[in-house]
Formats: sequence, C-alpha cells, structure tokens
Amino acid sequence: MTTSHDEKLASESQEALDQFDSPEDKKLVRKIDFRLIPILTLLYLLSFLDRTNVGNAKLLGLTTDLHVAAPQYNTALALYFVAYVLFEVPANIILKRFNPQFWLPTLTLVWGIVSICQGLVKNQAGLFGIRFLLGVTEAGLFPGVIYLFSVYYRRHERSWRVAIFFGGAALAGAFGGILAFGIGKMDGVGGRKGWEWIFILEGIITVAFSLLAYFVVPTWSQKATFLTEPERARLLARLKYDSDAAREEKFEWFFVFQAFKDHLVWAYALLFHGFAFVLYSLSLFLPTIIAGLGFSSWQAQLMTVPPNALAAFSIWFTVWLSSRYNVRAPFIIGSAFIAIIGYIILLAGPTPGAQYVGVHFAAAGVYTGNALLLSWPGENVSAQTKRAVAVAMQITIGDIGAIAGVLIYRPELSAHRFRKPHIIAIGYLLFAAAVAAYLWVWMSRENKRRDLLAGERGEKQSLDTAEDEVQQQRLGDRSVLYRYVI
Repeated sequence: MTTSHDEKLASESQEALDQFDSPEDKKLVRKIDFRLIPILTLLYLLSFLDRTNVGNAKLLGLTTDLHVAAPQYNTALALYFVAYVLFEVPANIILKRFNPQFWLPTLTLVWGIVSICQGLVKNQAGLFGIRFLLGVTEAGLFPGVIYLFSVYYRRHERSWRVAIFFGGAALAGAFGGILAFGIGKMDGVGGRKGWEWIFILEGIITVAFSLLAYFVVPTWSQKATFLTEPERARLLARLKYDSDAAREEKFEWFFVFQAFKDHLVWAYALLFHGFAFVLYSLSLFLPTIIAGLGFSSWQAQLMTVPPNALAAFSIWFTVWLSSRYNVRAPFIIGSAFIAIIGYIILLAGPTPGAQYVGVHFAAAGVYTGNALLLSWPGENVSAQTKRAVAVAMQITIGDIGAIAGVLIYRPELSAHRFRKPHIIAIGYLLFAAAVAAYLWVWMSRENKRRDLLAGERGEKQSLDTAEDEVQQQRLGDRSVLYRYVI
C-alpha cells in the first residue's frame, strides 16, 4: 500500500516537473540566463581579479618597493579576509532589505575605486589599510549573487548557473596572468612601477563595468522589468511550486536566528572552510609556487594561465554532470581527492615538469569543488531570509579558512617548495570531504524519513496545499514536504 502510494506521489511530482519544463519555460529560462549570467559572471571575474592580482604584483616588486617583509605581506593578505568575514552577513542582510539592482553595482563601483588606490600606496601601512578596505567593499558580491539566483531559478537549475558564475574566478586567474605579463611591460611609464599599473588599470576596468551594471543587473523576480507580465507570472508559478522564492517574505529576525541554529547551515560553512583554505592559498600564491619550481617571474605569470583555464573547463563539465544526475556530494568529495592527488604530485614530483602537472590537478579539483559546494545551501535552505544568512555564513566561516591559508603559505617557505603548507592543504581537503560525507548521509536519511512520513499520512507533496502558507514559511526546509538535494 505504501509503495503504491509513494509511486503515485513520484508520478505526480514528475508530472508537475514536466509541466514547468515546456518549450515556453525553456525560452523563459534562456531569457533570464542572458540577463543575469553574463553581467554577474563578469562582476565576479573582476572581483576575483582585483583581490588576487596582488600575487602578480608581488612578482613585479611590490614588497621590495614598499619595504614589506614576508610576514607583513601575509598579514596584508589576511586583512582582506578579516574584513570579508566581518562584513559578509551584514552585506546580505542589507541586500535582502533593499535592491540588488542598486546594491551590487554600487559595491562594484566602490571596490573598483579601492582597487585603483592599491596602485597608489607608498608604504606598508597603506597596503594594510587598502587591503582591509577592499575586503569590506567586495564582501557583499558573491553571497548577494548566489541569493539573487535563488529568486530566479528553481533549485535544480541553480548549480549550473552558479558554476558558470564561479568559473569567472578561474578565468580571472587565467586573464590575470596574461594581463600581469602585458601590464608589467609598462614599468616606468608615467614614473610608476609595473605593479602599480596592474592595480590602476584593472581597477579602472572594474569601475567602467560597474557603471554598465546599473543598467543591466535586475531587481527582485517579483518586479523584474525585463520580463513581460505573462513571463513574470510564469516565473513566479515555477518558483512557487519548487520553493519559497516566489513569496514576498518580509524581513524577520526569527529567520536570521533560525539559520544560526541549523546544524546543516554550519556544515555548509565548515565545508567551504576546508575548501577556502586551498582556493585562496592556491590562487594568491600560484605565481610564487610556479616560480619556486625554477621558472623566472615572467614565465611564472604566463604559466598560471593553463591550470586556471583547465579549472574553468573542469568546473563546467563536472557541474553539468552533477546537474544531469541531480547530486552534489559525490562530486564534491571526488573533487577534493583530485586536488589531493595534485598536492601529492607537487610534494613528490621528481622534476619541475611533473610538479607543474600537479598544479593542474590541484587547480581543477579545488575550483570544481568550490563551484559545487557554493550552490548547495542556495538549493537546500528555506525560507528566503534564512537562506540569505546561510549563504553569507558559509562565505564568512569559509573565509576564516582563507585567512589561515594566506598566513601559513609564508613566502620564505617557497625555498622548500611550500612542503609543510601543501601537507596542511591536504589535511583541509580531507576535512572538507568528511563534512561533505556527513551532509550526504544526514540529508539522505532525512529525505527517506520524510518520504515514509508522507506515505503514512497520505499527504500530497505540494508546497502550497498540504500546510498552511504561514506555517510552511516558518518551517522552511524542515517541513516534512521539503526534500534536500544531496
């Protein structure tokens, strides 16, 4: 009896899904894609470029000219993430209370100006202050975009879009190497050093695109002016069936505290904590790591391009597979072990060429795992405010791992090919894989428990009929009708 009932529910659920995958729906999603994906990916590419180009600038003499010793350089890198951690959650609360069409471009404009100022600093204190300010101004972009995706796409549609968006980080690494190589040739132009021009020119590019963003970044889905009235109604219907994204939820501190009390929210945060250590230590120190293999600085700049390009393609292919099979955890764990293999090759490779191959494995695994895990809370946390806080918490706690990474990868250890930091990186990846396994097991069991309860009670699995609307909103992802994406 129960089996027959479960099969009936599954059939009804599939029919409902098919109902929202018509040719008209696909056309609507493509229209949303063209409006959101290009501009938001570009903004994130610029964000990642402006935070990591300090690694390229270091090879061109930043620390020498500013008289910054190795420990102080790492402190400057860490200050960026301290600010990022402090302002992540407040930035997403501001976004929830206001308008992404104004908030996200304004953040871009301000951090672009700050980035330009990086090229104007004259001493160590100036470098410390400007890196902290850059962290403050960039803190709201990533969690803001992830949250914006959640009010335009159904849950199973988000991971692929987040992957394309996060691919901007890998492409920033590739473009950063090429740009640094070219801009470095401007050494002496206007009486400025090549590393100063890296910050100034890349900051100007960011400011220019921020002005365009004011006219392209959309507002909330309920008020999207780039959609016709029938398209907007269809979008809201799709979202209403799938999750809470179609509701106009008022801000309540209840949902903020709900996020802080949820063990899954903390697990998503700890998962990123493990991956953030390797993401930022690798992206910030990649030119130095490659130079430490015996290559000159200009070669190291250009040799950052292939591993970052491979990482971008790895992200898109793996997340396509993940979306096809609608699972996340196995691919996150697999990415962690690919990265571990890369670090082992870096440690044990007998030649610089072999070690450079290890860099490719590490970059592919690290970036791919991050792309998958960063979309996970957006798919599994409800209601809206709780999700906004959960996404911000994930980045906040994750970036504490980034602080550890930039402090542990001390430049003086490059003489020993960063042996100890690479071993610690492997430990962080093993920790991340364990957290992903915990989430996988817990949510799988919970989905089965809810399936059993629904079958026993004979409830129709519909987000808007089985439970009172207010009750459903208060329960969010803890409703018996909610199913986690694992």
